[in-house]
Amino acid sequence: MSSKCSSSAINHLSQSATSAQHIYLDQAATSCPKAEGVGDAMRFYIDEVCANVNRSTYAPATDAAIRVLETREKLCALFGFQDPTHVIFTPGQTVSLNMVIKGLLRPGDHVLVSPLEHNGVMRPLTQLLEHGVTFDRIPLTDDDALDLEAAKRMIRPNTRLMMLTHASNVSGTILPIAEAGELCRTNGIFFAVDAAQTVGHLPIDFSGAKIDALCVPAHKGLRGPSGIGALLLSPGLANALEPLITGGTGSDSHTEVQPNYMPDRFESGTPNLAGIYGLYAALCELEQEGHSYRQMREEALLSRFLTGLDAISGIRILGTRDLTRKVGLVSVDFTKRCDNAEVTDRLANEFGIFTRCGLHCAPNAHKTYGTFPQGTVRFSFNSSNTEQELDLALKALKKILD
Repeated sequence: MSSKCSSSAINHLSQSATSAQHIYLDQAATSCPKAEGVGDAMRFYIDEVCANVNRSTYAPATDAAIRVLETREKLCALFGFQDPTHVIFTPGQTVSLNMVIKGLLRPGDHVLVSPLEHNGVMRPLTQLLEHGVTFDRIPLTDDDALDLEAAKRMIRPNTRLMMLTHASNVSGTILPIAEAGELCRTNGIFFAVDAAQTVGHLPIDFSGAKIDALCVPAHKGLRGPSGIGALLLSPGLANALEPLITGGTGSDSHTEVQPNYMPDRFESGTPNLAGIYGLYAALCELEQEGHSYRQMREEALLSRFLTGLDAISGIRILGTRDLTRKVGLVSVDFTKRCDNAEVTDRLANEFGIFTRCGLHCAPNAHKTYGTFPQGTVRFSFNSSNTEQELDLALKALKKILD
């Protein structure tokens, strides 16, 4: 049998994936649908441009280089950031986090994190335990807030970094990054933010929150493609970081030493240019819609869904109920009524409602909320979802639990 995919086979797969009606409530994993124009922009690069950057000066290569710069500038405008050369394109959020953690920390360094961190943060830190790096988890208060008073007491002379998720991918709880940034700046600690669940949903002020590293995925709240992310670095942290990957940059080709200037210092190899074109299109849509519209829509959807869940007995909702401290993400534990995995499976197969069940790559968050090892069923949505979709999800839950 031939291993080649014919165009008819590809079309069949495409039709199979899109023919069934479904309600997508797994936006925290990746956005669906993508922003308008993302696919067209990526296709345009592949079909019409198809040239590398920083290597040549012919017209398509120049056009690609201009689009890369424009995308850096749009990210600067989005986050109140000043220097496009300090916007680094990465293969995604996990790589961005590893670049900060492994590029900065050395034996003897100490790190502070929240108890809600994703494995994208915790696995690199745990790996570094074998190399003399240590970390402590800042506790939460009884009202599901980060205990910054405890954080002050936990700072050591060798504390080098505080890294926080901006919002938990398990509970949706938003952490106070501006206050944490002020604490870090006062104590001479670098401050890094994992914005996987907030970029594209909430405004983030890089300078105002005194952030040193902002890790940004394209495929979640920004509604861009996967395989592309951005890392925004303060000058101080950029100087302190050692590049994880070195190699060809198209610059300083006369030497085998990695360039020391930005962004080349951290951008070796051919970038995901199709992804950057797609990200540019997604940023254009966000500019047109505005954060205020998205926040208003998502807060209204969140309120409606939580109210509907309150009418269903025997379930537990994780995290704060304060809408000002929560993104459009609700984790529910049904184990007193029904197995969580069974609920997720029935939602998908009987009602066409897509959610995510399990530990969500954040085991300590579930330990913190008392839902380890069973995990939860996570419903996550954005402003592209509708009231009708959430009402249908609530109606389906009632049928499953009856």
